[in-house]
Amino acid sequence: MTDRPTTVWLEVADGIGTIRLDRAPLNILDRAAQARLRASAEAASADPEVRAVVLYGGRSAFSAGADIREMTGMSYQDMVGHAGLLQAAFTAVADIPQPVVAAINGPALGGGCELALTADFRVCAEDTRIGLPEIHLGVMPGAGGTQRLPRLVGPGRAKEMILTGRTLDATEALAIGLVDQVVPAADVAATAYALAARFRAAPALAVRAAKSAIDQGCATDLASGLAMERSLFAGLFATEDRVTGMRAFLERGPAQAEFEGR
Repeated sequence: MTDRPTTVWLEVADGIGTIRLDRAPLNILDRAAQARLRASAEAASADPEVRAVVLYGGRSAFSAGADIREMTGMSYQDMVGHAGLLQAAFTAVADIPQPVVAAINGPALGGGCELALTADFRVCAEDTRIGLPEIHLGVMPGAGGTQRLPRLVGPGRAKEMILTGRTLDATEALAIGLVDQVVPAADVAATAYALAARFRAAPALAVRAAKSAIDQGCATDLASGLAMERSLFAGLFATEDRVTGMRAFLERGPAQAEFEGR
């Protein structure tokens, strides 16, 4: 499947969906691109052939954020109406049930950083700059940054980044856990796709259940999270992959099963 407009599209090949940002030179996310982002995320979520998703902005830039020129012309009433759509676009990516890898070249700033935060894994280039500098515009992050960043790096580090607008280089981003891998710029895409490819042969229903348990459990108290885990764990005993995996373990040893995603 390939659906290719001019700014954001989804393409699927060999079990991996790529949500491609293509609004040169910096992949600025205007309202039209935000709508395309949401549509692409929802399409990837619904596609049974997609086992993992890569977010990719190309070799020059992941995304330098929202369209400031467009926002300059928006009133308070305009943004009251649009803020929900803005967050919904990014939430649609965060809600993709398959594993999501952000392949980050160049800047990931403002909305670009917020988009990277929706991924499960972040691979970035050695020359990447990443952060939430919205405070320098007289506003604050509005696409999930104030909520997802502290959950990832802790509230103290998140406050320092958001309240000062300071951006980080790749080394510091790795040190605080904002990104998971730092590689040479030429290797970012290959590294991200290699990580995504690990899920092609994985038990898709178990992977989705585990991701859901982690994401939802982190947003609630321990008792509720354990109840959710219990339900999802038990539910996997109704799948063919559970039978296949346990039988293969007993007959041939660990990590020998060939799963069908059922």
